Amino acid sequence: MREINVLWVDDEISFLKPHIIFLEKRNYKIEACQSGSEAIEIFKSQDFDIVFLDENMPGLSGLETLSELKEIKSNIPVVMITKSEEEYIMEEAIGSKIADYLIKPVNPNQILLSLKKNLDHNRLISEKTSSNYLQEFRKIAMEMNDVNSYESWAELYKKLIYWELELENSQDATMLEILEAQKMEANSQFARFIDKNYPSWFKDENAPVLSHTLFKAKVAPEIKKGQPTLLVVIDNLRYDQWKTMETTVNKHYRTQNEMLYFSILPTATQYARNAMFSGLTPAEMESRYPNYWKNDTDEGGKNLYEDKFLEAQLQRLGLSNISHEYIKITNLKAGKKLAENFKSKSKNDLTVVVYNFVDMLSHSKTEMEVVKELASDDKGYRSLTQSWFNNSPLLNIIKQAQQLNFKLLITTDHGTINVKNPSKVIGDRDTSLNLRYKTGRSLSYEAKDVLAIKDPSSVGLPSISMNSTFIFAKSNLFFAYPNNYNHYVSYYKNSYQHGGISLEEVLIPFVVLNPRS
Repeated sequence: MREINVLWVDDEISFLKPHIIFLEKRNYKIEACQSGSEAIEIFKSQDFDIVFLDENMPGLSGLETLSELKEIKSNIPVVMITKSEEEYIMEEAIGSKIADYLIKPVNPNQILLSLKKNLDHNRLISEKTSSNYLQEFRKIAMEMNDVNSYESWAELYKKLIYWELELENSQDATMLEILEAQKMEANSQFARFIDKNYPSWFKDENAPVLSHTLFKAKVAPEIKKGQPTLLVVIDNLRYDQWKTMETTVNKHYRTQNEMLYFSILPTATQYARNAMFSGLTPAEMESRYPNYWKNDTDEGGKNLYEDKFLEAQLQRLGLSNISHEYIKITNLKAGKKLAENFKSKSKNDLTVVVYNFVDMLSHSKTEMEVVKELASDDKGYRSLTQSWFNNSPLLNIIKQAQQLNFKLLITTDHGTINVKNPSKVIGDRDTSLNLRYKTGRSLSYEAKDVLAIKDPSSVGLPSISMNSTFIFAKSNLFFAYPNNYNHYVSYYKNSYQHGGISLEEVLIPFVVLNPRS
């Protein structure tokens, strides 16, 4: 352990000699002085890791000295030590951003604890977290071998995300590598689970909540006439991103229920979000509403009729008496406009807001160098999402919703994954362009890398043409054509894509929240 430099300021420093000896034996180097003015001069000329500062001194008081020290080096933690327990002194000290507050007489162990808390805090937490995860790692590995239901996959994924968030600031790179390897193994097994079970979910009732059943199963029961409800659909929001936003949301709302539901395949907006609002599979949408549905190769926007789909679904569910409004936000200006006028939405029983920012963020990582730098990995991607949310019109809207006593529902249509490895695919010119799924007639591919659906109707998908097949990339793979292969691979590697099969894309949040009073 390196030597820690401590500045201790107290007008009765001679009485603290036993404390100083106690700390010096533990490799702390103590610089002692008896006044605020002396402390300021020493502080200017030497480097310290922490300062212990007596509040009640002749001449410059502790609070006055604190102010001067913070002006010189604001990042150095200062621990205030005082005989007084008066509330205003504590408030003044805390308002001046002290690191800790101790009441005299202090014993050596109190000082040592304060040192460790302020200087070794991150290291100690990191070591303890790593130790706890190592114990949990074995349990997760054993659970992974026995996971055989969609419920247990949801619980396992929650555990993995919990530890990922716990370890993300860890100083132990080895633990992060172990976790990443465990996530890769989980995704590999999850792909096999989907391969084996997904088609059956469209034939029997023993299926998880899917995109096209979410509204009926989870949203509709929360809608009541006379009770304003805000449904926020954040496009492309992963579960880990929601967990980073949750703390901010929980300042205004209490989480009543949180669950993970399953996005349909392809995990893409055109399919999953249309399915959510229509309450129908893509094949059913094409059959019932041919004017509203467009296949991959069709010209024109693919999600232009979500409001129409929603209205039709509300009627089918016997909720036509519900006053509702659908709003799509695709830019900052539209978000600000909604925030300015949100009060008027309190007359609605249901207000649906589709917010597109996160999806745009994931796509811009591919195109923009600055976003590539800021979101170079999942930690950066989460951080960027959190920063956006904390400064977005959406947070303003949620704050207003709380004040207006809205119930709040937050969900998404699908997630996304950081793709790492290419898988070669060959198709004709009518083959769809998505990097995580392809549909077409003449597809050649690596069978081990994909889930191939030769009969799209069996999983609720339309057939674009006779003999068309859907293939979905597994884990962190992305499809690449042999033509100009190396350029293609280097361009898309380490970008965020969706449409395929991974825990990150398929298992997505649905959250019910009540306003704090």
